[in-house]
Amino acid sequence: MAKHVLALDQGTSSSRAVLYDEAGVAVAVEQREFPQIYPQAGWVEHDPEQIWRSQLECARDVLRVSGVRLEDVAGIGITNQRETAIVWERATGRPIANAIVWQCRRTAERCDELRRAGVEAKVRERTGLLLDAYFSATKVQWLLENVPGARAKAEAGELAFGTVDSWLIYKLTGGRMHVTDATNASRTMLFGLHGEWDTELLETFGIPESMLPEVVDSSGVVAETDPELFGASIPIAGIAGDQQAALFGQACFHSGDAKNTYGTGSFLLLHTGETPATPDKMLATVASRIGGRLQYALEGSIFVTGAAVQWLRDGLGFFDDVAQIEALAGSVESSDGVYLVPAFVGLGAPHWDPYARGTILGLTRGSTKAHISRATLEAIAFQTRDVVEALEAESGTRLDVLRADGGASRNDLLMQIQADVLGRPIMRSAAAEATALGAAYLAGLAVGVWRGLDELAALATFDRTFEPAMSAAQRDELYGGWLRAVERAKGWASDG
Repeated sequence: MAKHVLALDQGTSSSRAVLYDEAGVAVAVEQREFPQIYPQAGWVEHDPEQIWRSQLECARDVLRVSGVRLEDVAGIGITNQRETAIVWERATGRPIANAIVWQCRRTAERCDELRRAGVEAKVRERTGLLLDAYFSATKVQWLLENVPGARAKAEAGELAFGTVDSWLIYKLTGGRMHVTDATNASRTMLFGLHGEWDTELLETFGIPESMLPEVVDSSGVVAETDPELFGASIPIAGIAGDQQAALFGQACFHSGDAKNTYGTGSFLLLHTGETPATPDKMLATVASRIGGRLQYALEGSIFVTGAAVQWLRDGLGFFDDVAQIEALAGSVESSDGVYLVPAFVGLGAPHWDPYARGTILGLTRGSTKAHISRATLEAIAFQTRDVVEALEAESGTRLDVLRADGGASRNDLLMQIQADVLGRPIMRSAAAEATALGAAYLAGLAVGVWRGLDELAALATFDRTFEPAMSAAQRDELYGGWLRAVERAKGWASDG
């Protein structure tokens, strides 16, 4: 029996393909960055065709360099940046415009209008989400209202909407399949927490139901790839949004398990079992759907963490490689009173302020690149503490330990700062890319590479635990300064 699984991990700044063996070990990895498009302040777009090409190239390359025969690849698992909205023509497969990325704030004012109209309570109750430009619904509405002819084509059934998983599966199957899984559907602001597209919300946002994909399980064979792409057909057997995939990859299968993924943004998920929570500032979301059974999580979404380090590299030229921030930030003992609030696209949980903007406070003539770099790492840790405290308050569950994964989790200094700021141990996953691993696990379960959750839990390993070494008084003083800095960043882009 084939004992390898190919994970396609389509992220915000890059596409990655990872081939795993039956021990959950990465046999080969390939990655491609693709361009970010910023048409104007607060807007973020991607070219859907570049997403597809970069992902296809990674998949082909990883199969080639691994030396594994195609017949030994049991299935494909797909995980993806969530909320990003793509609309394409059914007849041609051509996107009608660039994808509107989850970070994009162009529909913040539309959300304000809907909030004033009393829509937020309905959204909150039915979807578990807040009424925010982060999610897909207002992005799709914007495309229908601003791309010439789009509304008429949509009403005629000629357009398809999908999150990135839907787009990839559409392309992988040669246009035969238009599906999404329940985790991705639950991020659109159009999907009821109990498992169906919400017709009333579709009407509220002016989105024809004919545009929507079929919702399928997160683990289960849904299609096979076009044989021309890889030389043979491979079953597509797992689908999950990136954060739910990371939760699964970290073996957080039971209520009370929690993880934080440190990527472009950071996303902290707490598994809540088979009953969705009723949150205030957090989000209730689908954790998985397997065998038709829904599992849920509470989530705190931080929009900019690793992206702030990329900004220091690309925007300010502090270093040539993001990995160099560890040495630069570690060359000083503290940030010396400097705070950086990376609200480049507003603030996510628990603040939910689309009008906040990036801010650096506490600068003196003695401030250096090193201090600003350290303040950037501290900002990642402070934002995580914001979310942990809110999540604990809403769930009634104390997190005694936090599991960490994602590219930025490889930074030892950041992980130590995180343990210090949080006052809890941080257990770092041995698999840096738990997102891809989770997609592989979901696919492998469906095609028999792994037999059940107990077998997967036994594969989970951690390479290091970071223990807090900072006094409680110092921790609270630093965090108090952060809260003051956040207040100064809030509302900056609003008319008031």
